[in-house]
Amino acid sequence: MVEFSIVIPLFLTVALALIEFSFAFHAVLAVNFASRTAALLAAEGGNEIGTDCIVLRSIETNITAPADPARITQVEIYQADKNGDMIGAATIYTRGGSTTCDYGGGTTITVPYALMADGYTEADRCNILAGCGGTHTSLDLVGVMITYHHAWITPLRSFVGGNPGGLTFDRSNATRMEPVL
Repeated sequence: MVEFSIVIPLFLTVALALIEFSFAFHAVLAVNFASRTAALLAAEGGNEIGTDCIVLRSIETNITAPADPARITQVEIYQADKNGDMIGAATIYTRGGSTTCDYGGGTTITVPYALMADGYTEADRCNILAGCGGTHTSLDLVGVMITYHHAWITPLRSFVGGNPGGLTFDRSNATRMEPVL
């Protein structure tokens, strides 16, 4: 009985840590996958009006259970350098509110994000192989960064203490625009 009372808290802590790590790791992988897919769609859409709505809808559908798209706090679409780092200002969407895009044929997309900053608009993106003039000497690299808040799922915090809110992380991917020849 004494050995059991000594070992069971340690065993429960390790088991809960393993389960919590699995949930958090799944969220990291889901956000990274969503960011990569969104960057590919942004590169494909180029400077077409409504590309951001398609990117945001893709992010919503690619964050799958047990991760929750409602835990996305922010999405940034930005021009990237060859290392994937942000150049200049980004277009920033935050969770909450809504953005609606109208397409030909009566198609409408509404996503649960509000535009907070419009630093890299769809019209500013260069998808011309020869460049678009100014600082755009060739095709742009477009990046998408997703910020996600993972809340604790297991009662691990009760055993070991720590931040009551969970953890916040971001993942980004950048892709070269598809050229218009």
